[in-house]
Amino acid sequence: MTDNTIYAQSEFAQKALELVKGLQSSLASGLSALDSDTTFEPIEWSRDSGQHGGGVRLAATTGKLFNCASVNISQVHYDDCREKKLGSASAISTIIHPNNPHAPSMHMHISWTEMKNGQGYWRIMADLNPSLDGCETSGFVNIFESIVPALAVEGFEQGDRYFYIPALKRHRGVSHFYLENYNSGDFEQDSVMAQTIGEAVIQYYCAKVKAQIEQHREISAEDVAKQLAYHTLYFFQVLTLDRGTTSGLLVHNQNDTGILASLPARVNRDLLKSWLPLMQRPQEELLAGLIGCLGDEEVVDVDTFCKKELCDVVRAHYQKYPEAMKLQARGNVIPPTVNNHK
Repeated sequence: MTDNTIYAQSEFAQKALELVKGLQSSLASGLSALDSDTTFEPIEWSRDSGQHGGGVRLAATTGKLFNCASVNISQVHYDDCREKKLGSASAISTIIHPNNPHAPSMHMHISWTEMKNGQGYWRIMADLNPSLDGCETSGFVNIFESIVPALAVEGFEQGDRYFYIPALKRHRGVSHFYLENYNSGDFEQDSVMAQTIGEAVIQYYCAKVKAQIEQHREISAEDVAKQLAYHTLYFFQVLTLDRGTTSGLLVHNQNDTGILASLPARVNRDLLKSWLPLMQRPQEELLAGLIGCLGDEEVVDVDTFCKKELCDVVRAHYQKYPEAMKLQARGNVIPPTVNNHK
């Protein structure tokens, strides 16, 4: 974050920011260790010129290991805005897409949201997203069953609900953990839990990627084609269903490319078009608008210019059809993210 960035005054928010900074460093270091040619470039952004916080995204810019790798942290606050309900939100949100189709993608989000009335809650998400069938998941599941055994069943149930894609009658990944609006009443205890989960996911994932790329050095054209199809499905889920992505775009436009850093580098435009008849109204209009940003080729690079166009389409759609937010993914509790920023 820039020298001009003003951070939240809350003690809990300051501790949460240090927590997500540590996880960001740990993940970037772990991924860099897998490939000596991979470096992560810090890309900073500010909310209102730093007056209300901002963030920094570590993006893999060199090497051949990653199709896309982005490790974002942020802290937004409204300490000087009496009319806002939200005090602060401190988060790490990361998505990793390896180039090797046998190495699964991974998404993790850990955040602390604190309201002006002193109430606060954690959001903890982690999900394993392989391009190919047959991904072993017991090690990933064991993270949560061992660290938070009393919450594991609820977390996996919420994750399966959130990452289900009704139009395609399948999930985005193979194992999904999601806790929303969690607060045991002991901030220190909960922050240790969040950090322990984050560190365990990072350790598991880096080891998983290392093992898969060592075991599968020869890649078939069929595997590459399956990966492209899966990346297209990932693109579809993020931009038509993911509530966190949509809420972020509706709240502000100061980090558009960072919010869409979760998208894979390439997608299949024709496959997206084949899903248009499966969409519930008015979401077929949204998907058509997204496809319109992708040009005329079958395989499309999702570059920075394209991402900015995609953001504009998503915002315009929900401004035209605010009721369509009801069709977004959800767990057991719908977080009032957009309303918190009003």
